[in-house]
Amino acid sequence: MNRPTFSERCFDAANTLFLTFLMLITIYPLIYVVLASLSNANQLMAFNGFLWKPLGFSLEAYSSVFANPMILKGYGNTFFVVLVGLCFNLLLTSLGAYSLSRKSLKYRKPIMLFIVFTMFFSGGLIPFYLTVKGVGLANTLWALIIPHAINTFNLILMKTAFEAIPDALEESAKMDGANDLVILFRIILPLSLPVIAVMLLYYGVSHWNSWFHALIFLQDRSMYPLQLILREILLQGEASTMAVGASDSDMAMLTVTLKYATIIVATVPILLVYPFLQKYFVKGALIGAIKG
Repeated sequence: MNRPTFSERCFDAANTLFLTFLMLITIYPLIYVVLASLSNANQLMAFNGFLWKPLGFSLEAYSSVFANPMILKGYGNTFFVVLVGLCFNLLLTSLGAYSLSRKSLKYRKPIMLFIVFTMFFSGGLIPFYLTVKGVGLANTLWALIIPHAINTFNLILMKTAFEAIPDALEESAKMDGANDLVILFRIILPLSLPVIAVMLLYYGVSHWNSWFHALIFLQDRSMYPLQLILREILLQGEASTMAVGASDSDMAMLTVTLKYATIIVATVPILLVYPFLQKYFVKGALIGAIKG
């Protein structure tokens, strides 16, 4: 094995320093929010500079966040949308991708052309709103699930993964009497775990972070997802209503740490899921990218 030359060692060292610096400036905003949420509100308001530890460790902001019934209600609504939405997403995307991956499907290319067309051109927000309202989904959580059951990019990604599975497996299964549903659920999907993990992550993060459609479709605040409640706290000053029992002077200071604590509460669950899917992520996302 050849030893690296001096110039190669210099390049590796410079590369390591640059990537470390890039990682630090990327991750510091998240670290700042965590430390600020654990700080004393009075000390945090008076502090200016680089925050590298909590200023007067305090969990008062988190206790106020979890005492707010809207946060817990928002958690429940978000989990419902994520879990039920993922079931719809995986079922319909798998069925569509499997159909489009079969070479025997009639008019396959024209159908794909129409599907790809929707990636670049849409009907617009107002027709979309009128359609959802017209079918009776407005002011229900189903308005956040059913219209978003299939994402075109994810459909193409899963279709490409299915096409990589040898046709001989399908032909053998059909000779044994299996129909298309048996082939899909007992052969194709078990062999496509990496791309399914990618679908779980893509669709899951999309549902978890979604707030705009909830804003235009939901009028009942009891159905608000967590991200919409977080938006109210951050942009409309609703955090002051969570500082129950505090004086006016303390309320203004506590509101700052409440915002940071709410961001952490809304972010941590989706961050905890990523390590379990990470090992499939690169393989699943690159399926079909390498030819030959």
